[in-house]
This record gives sequence, structure tokens and C-alpha cells, in this order.
Amino acid sequence: MISFRNFALRRGERLLLSDVDLALHAGWRVGVVGRNGTGKSSLFAAVRGEVEADRGDLDLPNRVRVASIAQELPSLPDPAIDFVLGGDAAVAAVLKTEAEALAAEDWEAVANVHLRMAEVGAYDAGARAGKLLHGLGFPAETHQRAVATFSGGWRVRLNLARALMTPSDLLLLDEPTNHLDLDAVLWLEQWLLKYPGTLLLISHDREFLDNVCTHTLHLHGGKAKLYTGDYTSFERQRSEQLRLQQITHEKTQAERAHLQKFIDRFKASAAKAKQAQSRVKRLAKMADTEAVRAEREVRIDFPAPVKLPHALLRINDGRCGYATASGEAVILDNVGFGLEAGDRIGLLGPNGAGKSTLVKTLVGDLPLLAGERYAHPDLRIGYFAQHTVESLVAGTSPIDHLRELSPTVATQAFRDFLGKWSFPGDRAFESIDGFSGGERARLALALLAWLQPNVLLLDEPTNHLDLEMREALAEALSDFAGAIVLVSHDRHLIGLVSDTFWRVADGVVKPFDGDLDEYATWLRARGNVGELKAPAIAAPPAPAVASKPAAAKANPHKLEKAEARVAGLEQALADIDAALSDPATYSNAAKAAELGQRQATLRADLERAEGELLALYETA
Repeated sequence: MISFRNFALRRGERLLLSDVDLALHAGWRVGVVGRNGTGKSSLFAAVRGEVEADRGDLDLPNRVRVASIAQELPSLPDPAIDFVLGGDAAVAAVLKTEAEALAAEDWEAVANVHLRMAEVGAYDAGARAGKLLHGLGFPAETHQRAVATFSGGWRVRLNLARALMTPSDLLLLDEPTNHLDLDAVLWLEQWLLKYPGTLLLISHDREFLDNVCTHTLHLHGGKAKLYTGDYTSFERQRSEQLRLQQITHEKTQAERAHLQKFIDRFKASAAKAKQAQSRVKRLAKMADTEAVRAEREVRIDFPAPVKLPHALLRINDGRCGYATASGEAVILDNVGFGLEAGDRIGLLGPNGAGKSTLVKTLVGDLPLLAGERYAHPDLRIGYFAQHTVESLVAGTSPIDHLRELSPTVATQAFRDFLGKWSFPGDRAFESIDGFSGGERARLALALLAWLQPNVLLLDEPTNHLDLEMREALAEALSDFAGAIVLVSHDRHLIGLVSDTFWRVADGVVKPFDGDLDEYATWLRARGNVGELKAPAIAAPPAPAVASKPAAAKANPHKLEKAEARVAGLEQALADIDAALSDPATYSNAAKAAELGQRQATLRADLERAEGELLALYETA
């Protein structure tokens, strides 16, 4: 149990939380929600022991094992799977000891270390690490790649995998779905539902919170209140509380007005002086109540397009990819994709499969390798890329960014426009260097809206947005008259906005006949969610290649044979492990040496066989 008693926390001069009294019990999965800046990450830092409470106590059970996602991005020469295995310090240490004993051909030490390996669960550690990597979207061929060769977003995933690998009683996850595609989010949900410890989860993805959490901890106005149930249940309960609070406030205000009216009328009357004084005392004793303020202050509005032709944009027989020095890197082939006024299309599929490539081709940033791109003369695109927020110019203001787009427009017009996007008054002239990630994302969306596009191409627009902003964005997109193509791991957003879905995977783009629930079911049926099998994804930072011809894909007999080979090797290894763990083996040095060498050979064979099996899973 985690217990907060009269707990208070500051950040600099600012009081984040005060008078927190609550208990979180073992096995709970608690979603920690609240606006940006309310102290969610600071609360996690306090639980990790990184910051001290300014007042009160935070009690954790003795010897509780805490795991969390590292914030720094590693740049190491270690293979990805070894980095993930390092999350379990005991396993990493015993595997290192085993490797040293084998290298020294010290078979007595090998036998001893095998006893320790059984104790710490090291025999299946590699398989567990491989499952984590595959579930989070890393194909088998990337497991031995150096951590330093992955891009920043993929290193964030490695940090998440390492945290999940760490033995823990308490798991702290701060925005774990950022940098994940929808396939990986669905897999992570299934993993967390099986996690036996206590989970504290910060997320702005309401579907994720709904599917994972048993309780919700709401941080608001310096207070923390615990609700039973998922995020939707929390919203329902809080809405009812606010309704009752407003009724109580209005009733109290009416009673106050009635008392004050009596006092004002009779305070000078000798006959009524006693009653008037009584009401003065009663008025003074009445508990004050606060009026309910609007929970949502942010509004987003995309102006109507200047022109809205029916047929806006189309790709016919397209081949999408990159021209390289050695030829072409084909990501998607035979693409037929069109946009008409009013279309709302959500793109599904794993990271690396080509969703961003398709969007860049629609924008025109990537020329087609073959085929035709047709754009209406009145086409006006608003493009939000994954790097858009980071590409805002440091040291400049929102006004400066608008002036770059429209140099001749009057400053007052800019100020009026930015005011509607919650950059009022002097905020329009402030440097963005002091803006939060959410404020920068809001500015990036405002710059799109200024262009009055008739097509919105949005590639993960929610990574920096809190729940309030996501709700506002969903409402604005639902009212947008033009066409939308949306890539997002936020199922609530993509489900509200999209009318149709297209799946991008295996080198092709084709309609998906179903909704997001059916997509999740379809993924599970393919073994991509919660299983060892992984999505067919190209290596993260490297250009993807054209999908394999159908004839090269695995047949059931080949798959069955590969599975049988892996099972046989695993059994042979288990037999050798048992023999090496037998004290009788110690007295026969020759036998121990022979078993040790046989074990090393079998492990190498098993690693190759597992790689071949996973490759077959990916093409099945």
C-alpha cells in the first residue's frame, strides 16, 4: 500500500499539491490525470524518492521494488536485447558470470552459476526480452542492433521495454504510449492487464486509461482526489459532483441574498434589531461555496476553407518510397488513394510500415517513384508532421510565426486570431522558448488553421496534447468541412474523427472494413497483440523495402516444422541444464566440460532457429 498523509509538494515557489490524504492498495492500476502543470510527474518523482515532500509523509512498503521509464535516451553500443535484459539486474549479472565461466572453460563455475540462473529465472529471460521487443514493434532482425543506431523515438521504446523487464512491485509509467503506434498500444494494454503489481499511469489517452485502469487519481487545484473506476467513470462521477456543487452554490447564494436583504431592510429598526443581528451572525457562519468554473477553457477552430472542390487529391498506381544512390527503396507499391471533400480517413498499421511515407507523398514532399499524383488547382493542404512542433523557430513569438506566413497582414489581425487559440494579449508576443509542449502543439495547429486549408494531413498531432486539448481537437476536426487524413495512436481521437479506415502494412495500402474494435480483434487473431508474433515492420531508422512476393511467404508445413525444431532445441537445453544442476556432475570434469560445450552449441542453434521462426511468423 502507498500512503499519503497530509502530503504537500512544491516546485520552486509554486505549491503543486497540498493536504493530500489517500491510500493506494496493492494490485490497483491507477490512472493519474490532470491538466499539464498540476504535478503529475513531480508526484512520480516523489514516489521514486527523487524529491522530498514539503510537508507530511509518503510511505511505501519496505523493500518495495519500483520500476519506471528512464527519461534520458541511451546511446550505447550494446545490442537492443542486451539493453532490455539489463532491466533485470540479477539476470544480467548471472548471464555475465556464466559467459565468463564458459570463456574460461571453468565447468565447476558453470555448474554453480546454473543453479543461480534457475533461482533468478535467467533461462527464459532472453525469450521474455524478445517478447517485449516484438510487442513494442521491433522485428527479430533488429534485436542485435546497437542501441545507438536507433532513432530517438525507438530508444524511448527501448526504455519502456527495459522498464517492463525490470522485476517490480510498483510500476510507474509516464506517457508510455507516446512514440507507439496503435498496434503497440494494443499490445501494451494486454501486457499491463496481466501485470501483478501496482501500476501508476500518467496518460492523455482516454481509451488506454479506460482499458487499463481500476482507479483514477485526479490532480486539480493543488488537490488530489481518488475515484474508483476508469477514466470514463471518473468523468461521470466528477460531472455529478460538479452539478451538485453548482446546485449547492446557487442555493447558498440565494439564502445569502435573502438574509442580506432582511439585514439591509431592518438593521435600523429598533423593533427588528435583534432579528437583524441574529441574521448577521447566521450569515457570517454560512459555509462559503465555490461556483463551478468551466472545466474546458481551450477551444480550437479551423476556419472554413476558402474553396472546397469535390475531388481534391489522388494517387493512381503509385509507388511510394525513396530514391537512393543504389536505386530505389520502395515502401508502398500499387497505391490507389483518393481524397474528396468531407472524407475522414484514419490510417492504421505499425510504425515503419509506410503511414508517414504515404502522408508525405500526399503532401508532395516525397515525389512518386512511379504512378501519378493528381492535385486540384485549388488544393490547400494543412500538414502536421511528427516533427512539426520541434521545427518551430526558437526565440520567436507566435506573432513572428504568423508574420512569416502572411507578411502584409496587420498585427491586430494576428492578435485577434491568436486570442481565439488561447494566446491572448502579450502571450502573442512572448518567445516560444518558455512555452510547454502542449502550448507549442497548439501554436502549430493554429498556424495550420491560419492557412484555411481544405485538406488536413495530420501525422500524430496529439503527442504533446493533454486530454483537454485532445477533446477540443476532436470537436474541431469533427466540424471541419474539408478532407482529413489522420495518423494517431489515440483511439478516442481517431475513432471520433474517422469515418473510414485504411490499413498500411506489408507494402500495400488497402481499406479496412471495420472499426477500431474490429481492428484490435483482427490483430489478436493474427497474433500481433500480446503474443510472441510481431507485426511485419521494417527496421526502425532504415528505409523499408518492398514487401516480399506472396510466393516467398511461409506455408503452414514450413511453419510447423520450424516450431517443432525450436521446441526440440528448448527441450534438449532443459535436459542439459538439469544435468549440469546435478551435484553428481561435479565429480566428472570431462562430463561437465562436454555438457557445457554442448549447451553453448545448442544455445547458438536455438537463437538461429528462433530467428527463422519469427521471420516466418512475420510473413505468415
